[in-house]
Parts: sequence; structure tokens; C-alpha cells
Amino acid sequence: MRENLQERLQHAGQVGLFLAAFLLPFRLMAPAVVAAQNQETIVEHSVAAKMRDGVMLRADIYRPKTDGKFPVLLVRTPYDKTGETNFGLKAAARGYVVIAQDVRGRFTSEGEWYTFKNESRDGYDTVEWAAALPYSNGKVGMFGGSYVGATQFLAAIAKPPHLAGICPNVTASNYHDGWAYQGGAFEQWFNESWATGLSMNTMRRRVDLAGNALGWTKILPLRAYPVLEAPEAEGLAPYFSDWLAHPNFDEYWKQISIEDHYEQVQVPVFNLGAWYDIFLGGTLRNYARLKKEAGSETARRGQRLLVYVGGHAGGWNNRKVGAVDFGEKLPIDGDELTLRWYDMLLKGEANGVEKEKPVKIFVMGKNEWREEDDWPLARAKSTKYYLHSTGVANGVAGNGALSLVAPAEEKPDQYVFDPSDATPTIGGPLCCGALPTGIGPEDQRPAEARSDVLVYTTPAFAKDTEVTGPVSLDLFVSSSAVDTDFTGMLVDVWPNGFAQNLTSGILRLRYRNSQEKPELANPGETYHITMDLWSTSNVFLAGHKLRLEVSSSNFPRFDRNLNTGEEQARSTRMVKATNVIYHDKARPSALVLPIVP
Repeated sequence: MRENLQERLQHAGQVGLFLAAFLLPFRLMAPAVVAAQNQETIVEHSVAAKMRDGVMLRADIYRPKTDGKFPVLLVRTPYDKTGETNFGLKAAARGYVVIAQDVRGRFTSEGEWYTFKNESRDGYDTVEWAAALPYSNGKVGMFGGSYVGATQFLAAIAKPPHLAGICPNVTASNYHDGWAYQGGAFEQWFNESWATGLSMNTMRRRVDLAGNALGWTKILPLRAYPVLEAPEAEGLAPYFSDWLAHPNFDEYWKQISIEDHYEQVQVPVFNLGAWYDIFLGGTLRNYARLKKEAGSETARRGQRLLVYVGGHAGGWNNRKVGAVDFGEKLPIDGDELTLRWYDMLLKGEANGVEKEKPVKIFVMGKNEWREEDDWPLARAKSTKYYLHSTGVANGVAGNGALSLVAPAEEKPDQYVFDPSDATPTIGGPLCCGALPTGIGPEDQRPAEARSDVLVYTTPAFAKDTEVTGPVSLDLFVSSSAVDTDFTGMLVDVWPNGFAQNLTSGILRLRYRNSQEKPELANPGETYHITMDLWSTSNVFLAGHKLRLEVSSSNFPRFDRNLNTGEEQARSTRMVKATNVIYHDKARPSALVLPIVP
């Protein structure tokens, strides 16, 4: 038992390293700089703030060693507040009070930890507590990435009076679709690895409570002394079971859905996202919809968006993400981006930020930054690339093609999807940590060699062709099963054959009409479905080809559909499904792309 506990803690520690690398807000600072700034900064550790129910949450506070009142930058994290030291010292030296707080039930803070549940109330209470500190000028901004972005949005929808802005990085808009699920499929690798990493601290807190050296002193023989009584793992991560218990978009999710409460956001938002990030869809949705739906004119006019490459798939200070080197222009200083924006927003500095366009994106292929007036790009033209074949598009050796010409009469393509031999995940938007097959952009040719992957490719482009914006897949499908999945992936094929994944999506057939009310399919019946492949910005350089992959799994990023229609969380029975893609005059399946002139 003790050995098992040790193994669990060791594994949790490994996942915790992944969490530290991928989920904490990215920090860029040399130790020498930190040491120099420490001499002009006051640091207070584990300062308690009482929440409305009496629970004490603790924070480290970094502030200038001078008299006066300063704007506050607040980060509320489940990943250990001590990870914010570098930024805290840097921002304090720049004239900010930085408050790094452990959220409820994590590390030094009291209470029980449960994902999302308490972040609105605790966020409100903490913002107002921070604003009332004697060295605060009453203006509070928030920052941080991933779940730390969720703590910002959940605080913002509670409308604390002294919140002046938020700066969420790589975070979502809906904690059902685009976080725990996507297109109705369970985000298995993320959910399992994230829950494991989170449970590390919960287990350690239990271990601390279970230590009872005095109570064991009478145990004989002496060699039987237990040293440590392993705590039960039961209830270690109750939220994981609850995610599985709520596969539909029901009240469990709606009460914490940001996009269902946009009108309650009344502050400017600097949204940061990334191509290949697991929460990219929500980041883009937050920006686009808050411009129209936020609850104040200040908030609607104060939306900004920056999209780099990587996110959870890699830091923003590296030029290489996955298997692709995006060049010397890609790396950016995230700390400086955050501080420069808050210098403008909270201090009123005319530092040039106010003159910049609201959107800045990194265009892959050309590998350069570009400012835009809005997102999506108004000048992008929605263009259909129709699927074609003679009924043998299976694998890269087949004759699947993409064309701007609509199909006439063509045979459909079909394949057998066997859940026991699911098409594997190769790179893509992952967290927390890479799979053995990589993360971010990776070569998709091993998947394209499979007969259960349909491959459709254009001829090589004669000139550079840009795709920037939302991508979708319009399919006419049928299945021999009552439920199955369909997946799509947009790929850039290099002249040397390297097949670079750009963006992808999945749709569980039972959710074809609604994520609230699933409907099983009638075997053999044709359905017209639309799959969201999220967004990208990529120039297909001359000589490159554009490719679409269609299959029925992307495992273990997503759970395997067992094709039985039974409850996915409890079912073990699986059946093979024969899945069909139609592309003829009456059923013209197409990849829909935003082509930029």
C-alpha cells in the first residue's frame, strides 16, 4: 500500500511538472534580474483574505518599496502561487502591486477544492479585498493562463466594482464544449492528465492530515511501524466523475459557461491565444462575441486579441513548436505584453498600445506577425473545396481529391472504424504534456497510411494561398452503428511529403443536432452534419498541397466512441462501425475554408 502511494505521488509529481510547464502563466525572466529587483520590492508571504463564508485564502504580495497607492495585478491560481515570483518582482519594480493567491482548497489556502465551483464568489471577494488594501489605488487587473484564465472570466461575470480589466491567456469560453468535451467527445487525455496533476496537491494535503506518529508508537514489532498511513484515493478528484456524469450541456455546465454570461462582463479584455492550443476555439469566441455582447461600451470597445503559436503545445518564447520551426519572429515576451497593456489601461500611459489595431496574429507558412482590424477577417472569402474520389480515398495511396468543382455522380467512400484499433493522436492541441507521438504540429503520414483514414488532397499550389479564419467540414454521412464519431483534420503537405496538421475537429453523431439533447442515429440513414475544425492562419506556399483527413477517432486525445449508443463513461462493449462519406451531386461534401485574397 505504501509503495502504491509512493508510485502515485511520484506519477502525480511528473504530471505536476507538466502542469507547471503548460498551465502556469508563462514567465520570462533571468534570475539575475530578479535578484536586482528584489532590493526595491516588499514581499509578503501567505497574506490571508477572508471570503464571505469565512474561508481564508492566502496570497503572496509584491509591492514597490515606496510610499503611495498603486494599481493591483491579481492572479488566482490552483498551481501554487510561488510560481509567480518572477513576474511579481518585475511588475512591482514597474509600479504595480502583484497579488498571487492560491485558490480555495489549493496549497496554502483553506477550503475544499472543486474545479470552477467557487471562482466567481471567491474572485469577487478577492478583487474587492485587494482594492481596499492601504497601498492599492482601487484599480484591479487580472492575468494568467489556462485555468487561471477561467478564474479571471468567472470573477468578471460576478461584476466586482473594482475590477478594471482582465488578461486571460489560452483559456476557454465554455467548460463543456471546448474544455471537458469537444463536439460531444470527451477530451480524454487532457481530462485524465489534468485531473491527475491536480490530485497531487489534494493527496499531499490528505497525507499531512494522516500523519500520526504518536498514535503508532505502541505498534509491535517495531519493524511494523507504518511511518505513514496512506490516505484513501476515494473522492480525490470528484469533479472528474462529475464531468463524465454530465456529457450533455446541462445546468451543471451552463451555470459556469462564460459565453452564456457575456453581458455580465463589463471590463476590457486582452485575449491571448495560440494556434495548436487546446482552448483556441474559446479564446477566439470570447473576443468576437464580447465585442458585441459585453455588458458595457467600455468592455465592447476594449476587446483585444493576440494569437501566437503553441500555447499548451509549447511556450511563446520558443521559435520551434512540435516538429516545425516557425522562425525568429515568433518568440514574444509575454510579461511585457501584459504589463504594456496594463500600463495603458490602469495607468493611462500613452505608450502606443492605444494606437495599435485590436487584433494581432502570427501567420504560419509566411511565419510573420500581422495586425488586423477584427476577427474573423472581413476580407476572407468562404470557399468550398469539394471531396472527390472513385470510392477509394482510403489512405494516402487512395485517389481522394479536393477541388473547387462540385461533384457529379461519384461513389461514396467508406471505412471500418474499430474502437479496439482506433486511429491514434499524432501531435495537435494537447495538454498536459506531450504524448509519445508529439504535440502541436507533427507529421501525419503514419495516420494517413491507415485504411480507416480517408485522405483528400489538392494538386500543388502554383502560388501562395492563405487560409485565415474559421474552418468547417460539411459532410453527408451514414453509419452501420447507432452512434459513432467523425473527425476531420486540415493538413499542409510540404514538397518533401511532410504532412503538417493545422487544425482539427470531431463530432459525436448523437450530438449532430444539439449538445443538450443527444439523439441516436438510424443505421444506414444519411445525415448532413457540420463539423467545427476551429481556426487557423496559414499560407500554403507555392508547391505545397492542401489536404483533408476524415476518420472516426483521434485517440487518446478524445475518448473512443464504442459505437453502441450506450453511456460512454460506463460502457465496455464495443462494436465495429462501417462509416460512409458521400460526395455526389445530391450530397456534395465539402471542406469550407476562409481564403484571403
